Amino acid sequence: MNQIVSELTKDQLKTDVPDFKVGDGVKVHALVREGDKRRVQIFAGVVIARKGSGIQETFTVRRISYGEGVEKVFPIHSPNVSKIEVEKESKTMRARMYYLRNLVGKKAMQVKEKRLAKGH
Repeated sequence: MNQIVSELTKDQLKTDVPDFKVGDGVKVHALVREGDKRRVQIFAGVVIARKGSGIQETFTVRRISYGEGVEKVFPIHSPNVSKIEVEKESKTMRARMYYLRNLVGKKAMQVKEKRLAKGH
């Protein structure tokens, strides 16, 4: 059954998805419909989780807005996600960063940044 589903959905998968992982800072360009108008809204934050595979793959982005933590779950291959930009790469040792939910202030968005080696 799973092979049948993957055959049907393989032409709907996006090919222009950038390589990003948990802990990276991203900007997600999402299409928003308001009445009969459509516009692109940017949601910038830290990726705290990636789940699923294939057409069902999703990722969760968290940011602090006016002192409150805001999280959104985006399907990677959705037509409503027009573009994903990686702002900064990170060096994380975890698959999920749910511990950021309990942190307050500047520490809530602090992630170890990846340092590029000189000469490579």
